Amino acid sequence: MARLSNLKPMLGTMPPRLGTPGPANERERSSLRSKTEPSFKWLNSARWKKLRLEVLVRDRFTCRMCKRIEPDTSRLVADHVIPHRNDQVKFWEGELQTLCRTCHSTTKQKEEAAMPKGVWY
Repeated sequence: MARLSNLKPMLGTMPPRLGTPGPANERERSSLRSKTEPSFKWLNSARWKKLRLEVLVRDRFTCRMCKRIEPDTSRLVADHVIPHRNDQVKFWEGELQTLCRTCHSTTKQKEEAAMPKGVWY
């Protein structure tokens, strides 16, 4: 019969899976994502900034969901209609729309969360 004490050294080396603390705030979460997700590098590029401004001008600084005109571009998001999920081709060639931060953070995120996991267009 096996002795249970033999399992103890093995369990001590396993990394904890439950109760591990995540990022404490949005700044830490963003910092972690910027190191792990390739799309964060693309978002900081001059190419993206130019493309974003073209989309905002094309849509006349108007949110496509709530139709609100927002002259402050820091409150607008150039949103991918179909999520790119770090696919470089979809990121650069996908259809973009202008959304205000409120619609992007609430309505759009709820729509994406309702999509089946692992199934993208």
